[in-house]
Amino acid sequence: MTISDGLMIVAVILGPILAVQVQKRIEAWKQGRESKLSIFKTLMSTRATPLSPRHVEALNMIDLEFSGKDPNEKQVLDAWKLYHNHLYEAPQDYEDPAYQTKLDAWGTKKDEYLIELLYAMSRSLGYTFDKVQLKKDAYTPKGYADLEFEFSLIRRGTLDMLYGKRPLPVKLESTSPYSKL
Repeated sequence: MTISDGLMIVAVILGPILAVQVQKRIEAWKQGRESKLSIFKTLMSTRATPLSPRHVEALNMIDLEFSGKDPNEKQVLDAWKLYHNHLYEAPQDYEDPAYQTKLDAWGTKKDEYLIELLYAMSRSLGYTFDKVQLKKDAYTPKGYADLEFEFSLIRRGTLDMLYGKRPLPVKLESTSPYSKL
């Protein structure tokens, strides 16, 4: 048996094994990319409704799917850390006279951090969105904004009543058919 015969036997044995290993790596890479794309697509589609459960779930998946090994993915993680930290810094003192001003400033900064996160993700995944496009191109029907505002008013009013800051208005009316006699 010659060296070429030995190499041929090794190639015949190792060829399929190596092919399967390469195929597994390609599938793992594709699955990882698909997971990242799913997170990005969810965040893009819900960027105008950040209280959406889908939006929150996607944010919570970032640490699982993006690694710090790739420089582009490290930028995603850095942007996520800044945004995540800011989310916990919302003003809490409802009685502060400057509460609304502080809340508005916090909200503006929150939006900026979200755009930075989406921008880093878009770059990492090969998209060419600019920051203005990420900020301005989201569509939310006015009805959604109205509903969110009304729900906020209802929640706040209910909390004010529960904490004794506002009385519960009660109007007594008689529904008896004899009351009109």
